[in-house]
Amino acid sequence: MCLIAFAIDADPACPLLIAANRDEFFDRPTAPLHRWTLPDGPTVVAGRDLRDGGTWLGVSDAGRVAMLTNVRSAQPGPGQRSRGELATRWLRGDGDEAALLAHIDPAAYGGFNLVVGDFRRGVWAWFSNRHPERPHDDGAAALHHRRLPGGVYGLSNAALDTPWPKTERLKDALGASLRRMAATDETCGWLPPLTEALADRQVSAAHELPLTGVSPEVESVLSSSFVHMPERGYGTRSSMVLRVRPATRPPQTVAHAPRWQVQISEWTHAPGPAMDGPRAWAEQARRSETLVW
Repeated sequence: MCLIAFAIDADPACPLLIAANRDEFFDRPTAPLHRWTLPDGPTVVAGRDLRDGGTWLGVSDAGRVAMLTNVRSAQPGPGQRSRGELATRWLRGDGDEAALLAHIDPAAYGGFNLVVGDFRRGVWAWFSNRHPERPHDDGAAALHHRRLPGGVYGLSNAALDTPWPKTERLKDALGASLRRMAATDETCGWLPPLTEALADRQVSAAHELPLTGVSPEVESVLSSSFVHMPERGYGTRSSMVLRVRPATRPPQTVAHAPRWQVQISEWTHAPGPAMDGPRAWAEQARRSETLVW
């Protein structure tokens, strides 16, 4: 997953909103969004990396959330362990972020950002094995961590809230979506700001490109929200939007009725010619799941 914007407790009617793109090589075997059970663990809703078994963004029935991106560098060789297992480790467990912190060897993984949340406990945290001020430095790995208060955040292939143009545009779209939810009814179209931002192929100006260790030509192509590099067999493979809102209660409310409904939609993208915006995203490529917390 290479681009994520998420809002935590930014609106009482929508305490969690996530919009994300996953960029990956098209020949890497992947299962799209679906329900599956972790070994000796809970049921999760997520896509799945069929090569190493992990995920890049998922939620559990227990109210746990995990989001993962890599950190770009000139020498992004694989680590000893798959980064995707960091996400499933959080989704599988029931400990807090301190327990997770104690069991991550930062040197065992390629550069990563991991955001974890326990929705029911109201706890969110960010982890990375790259220094937040020097994320593209492949020096000695160390684990960095901080709690996240409520707010709107953006994450791509640097550190949390590094202000890359595409990250800032997706954060802005998240804010626009929240305002539409608050101002109008369900017919308002809260989703288009997010799908349009995720489908955006605008590249950054040369002076806006970060220095991550790759060539300026590659950096330019990677600077768009929707990445399309057919000559390298690489690009945006899927887009996901997750929204949490109050659950619809039955007429006679039971003592333990769910409080929140989680709606998740994922669009998968074929490796062929680039599609022209979200209106071209085929409906048959959309998968949706709902769960309650």
